[in-house]
Amino acid sequence: MIDSRTAPYAAFAMRLALGIMFLAHGLTKLFVFTPAGTAGFFESIGFPGFLAYPVIAFEVVGGLFLVFGVYARWIAAIAVVQLFVASTVHFGNGWSFTNANGGWEYPIFLCVTALVVALLGDGAFAAKSSVKA
Repeated sequence: MIDSRTAPYAAFAMRLALGIMFLAHGLTKLFVFTPAGTAGFFESIGFPGFLAYPVIAFEVVGGLFLVFGVYARWIAAIAVVQLFVASTVHFGNGWSFTNANGGWEYPIFLCVTALVVALLGDGAFAAKSSVKA
């Protein structure tokens, strides 16, 4: 049975964790690897390099939206797709993310986390709800 008193706070915690993760990944691509370096990496794994730019933008802006609770359900739903596509790079590396080139366990976990946020909703402390009450 779902505890309706604490469920909004659980959804908030999940939304916040997912948003911080996206911010960390997006800012790393932006400031450490650089957009050009990220584009080069994308090309090296078979993705078009130009996709690095919208991915970086989504991770930074989407991460902020998740943290602040702005259309979080929609952002999380889009994130499910983005994270699943990112996971495909790791499918051949086995389960554990400690495997060479990272396995698929962590990116699929993030994909499921985004799905949970999309299904649960914005949670407590959302600035702009994705759905009308």
